[in-house]
Amino acid sequence: MGLYHSVRAVAGASGDGPIDWTAVAEAAKSATDPGDLDVSATERQGYATDVRDARDRVREVGQLDFDLPETVEIQHRHHWIDANVATFERVMAPIEQQAEFIPGVARVVNTGSMAFALSFLGNNVLGQYDPLLLADGDDHALYFVRPNIRKVADQLDVDHDRFRRWIAFHEVTHAAEFGAAPWLSDHMEETMEEAIDRLTDGNLDRDSLGELDTTMTAVEGYAELLMDRAFDDEYDDLRRKVDERRQGRGPVAELVRRVLGLGMKRQQYERGKAFFEAVADARGVAATGRVWDSPETLPTDDEIATPSLWIERVDP
Repeated sequence: MGLYHSVRAVAGASGDGPIDWTAVAEAAKSATDPGDLDVSATERQGYATDVRDARDRVREVGQLDFDLPETVEIQHRHHWIDANVATFERVMAPIEQQAEFIPGVARVVNTGSMAFALSFLGNNVLGQYDPLLLADGDDHALYFVRPNIRKVADQLDVDHDRFRRWIAFHEVTHAAEFGAAPWLSDHMEETMEEAIDRLTDGNLDRDSLGELDTTMTAVEGYAELLMDRAFDDEYDDLRRKVDERRQGRGPVAELVRRVLGLGMKRQQYERGKAFFEAVADARGVAATGRVWDSPETLPTDDEIATPSLWIERVDP
């Protein structure tokens, strides 16, 4: 029944834009089991404690001054899909505004592709720090997708509470980055808008896209470093099992991840963490936070490959 409703929503995509976002949300949720959100008072308190403890430890280890976002939500998969439909709609709006009338067939294909992507991600995302790019105001948000956290903990045969806490530390490190660098959201938005403007003119702005990729490599790599350095329990078994799970995906799931660019995100994790590990080994963990001083202290792609170049330039 869910698949039927999903296909029907995509087939009925309407409007003048390239994507019918209402149909995207309906189709993605119809194809996705929302999962259980029966959270006990004890578990809810556990999430709150994990986030608070992660904030305190990341402040201490990273020597960063930041606060948690006002919005911290325990979600099921449909909640996450709704939040990210809104994000994608904002990001795509500049392109849609430039688009002329889109034939119905193309709109259906675009709508179906986006619904498929969000359904796949909704079944796999564990937590998300959302800087709410291109949104009005300065509010950020932190989401935990409870059904996915519990599902993956079961698959890895690890304690639910311990795994949840590890995920909380990872997401709070992103809050630390954006909180310690108030300019970071604006910098990413400007880079995205430059790339989108060039794209609507029929040009692919490789410089802007490359800069955005380098910034995201720094964002993901720093989170990986600080997640491990700040976590207040053993984590080697968690990281090993997560890495084995990634490598053990079936061919269809791996193909989907590649199409969605998730393989690239893993490369960002690995390259970024290697950069920050090298800086931390040479100058200490606190020195890695210099990256967030200003846009000028972000590493270049060459510096990520050769961390000593960044050290010589920023912290000689």
